[in-house]
Amino acid sequence: MFNPSIFLVISIVTLVNTAPTLTGAAPAAPAAQPPQRPRAFFVFGDSLVDNGNNNYLLTSARADSPPYGIDSVNHLPSGRFSNGLNIPDLISEKLGAPPTLPYLSPQLDGDNLLVGANFASAGVGILNDTGFQFANILRIDQQLFYFEEYQRRLIKYIHYKKSR
Repeated sequence: MFNPSIFLVISIVTLVNTAPTLTGAAPAAPAAQPPQRPRAFFVFGDSLVDNGNNNYLLTSARADSPPYGIDSVNHLPSGRFSNGLNIPDLISEKLGAPPTLPYLSPQLDGDNLLVGANFASAGVGILNDTGFQFANILRIDQQLFYFEEYQRRLIKYIHYKKSR
C-alpha cells in the first residue's frame, strides 16, 4: 500500500542531498573549489512536473502537440504540459545541472543516469484511484517501482564504468 509520507520523504531527500548545510551554522572556510554539481535530481508527480513520460505511453494524457511548447526554444511540444519549461527545469537550471530526462526516454542511459530522472506522469494523483479515466499512466506506486529500477540500472552502470 502506498504511504504518502514516504513519497514526501523521497522528495525531500532528493533536495537535501544537494544542500550544502541545513543547520544554518556557518561551514568552515573551505579551500577555493569550484561549486559542486548536485549528485542527482529526481521528480515524482503529475502533469505539473511531467516532462515527457506520457509521450512513451499509449494514453490520451499527452502533451506532444501544439499549443504545448510554443514558447520553448524550438517552439515544439516536448511532453511538458506547459508552453515552455516546467518547475523541474527551472530547479535544474538554478542548481546548475542539466534537466532530468523522462524515465521512459531511451536517452536515459549511460552518463545521463547520473543526472537523475523524471518519473512524473500526467493524470496521476497521490491516490492510485486518481486519474482512473486515463489508461496507461504511471501511477505513484509505478513511479516508485521505476525509481527502484533506476537505482539498479545506476548501480549496474557505475560497476560497468569502474571495470573499464
